[in-house]
Amino acid sequence: MPDASSLDVLALAAHPDDVELCAGGTVCLLAQQGYDVGICDFTKGQLGSRGTPELRMEEAERASEIIGLTARENLGMMDGDIRNSKANQRRVIEVVRRYRPDIVLVNAEDTRHPDHSDAADLATDALYYSGLSEIETTGADGEAQAPWRPHHVLHYMQAIPFDPTLVVDVTPVWERRIDALQAFKSQFFNPEYD
Repeated sequence: MPDASSLDVLALAAHPDDVELCAGGTVCLLAQQGYDVGICDFTKGQLGSRGTPELRMEEAERASEIIGLTARENLGMMDGDIRNSKANQRRVIEVVRRYRPDIVLVNAEDTRHPDHSDAADLATDALYYSGLSEIETTGADGEAQAPWRPHHVLHYMQAIPFDPTLVVDVTPVWERRIDALQAFKSQFFNPEYD
């Protein structure tokens, strides 16, 4: 998958499959409409009761192809220990400054899984700090990164309902969304899977 210099939309997630589960239709629709869409997963799902981190990465790659993502990366944070630390904020800031997205999708703030709300806190703080010129970061090319703050930050719904501010009709891409979700075969029981 090519590494984009900028994205229209970047989805940040605690685990591989969070975006596919909770905003999969939206990212499929945006990609189909020609927008450059990317996902940055914070962990590899190391504590998952099914599959392995290596298998989750393969599944994420397959889901990315189905969606039509422009970019996907994984920060390799420890599952179950997503800390809103300055070091982790810096890692997210570097991603945001590299891709310069107009819209960022983030885990829900109030959730059943502690990693999801921890990821939302980390992402929200990093997205604010990414716009401050006094926080200096360097890209992979060794060049200083310019500050960047997205125009919109939207939380996608997870286990606990909330009143949405935006609802997207994903009917035209529903089957693609389901295919992307089912790329994570290790995470779902299906008697038809090998």
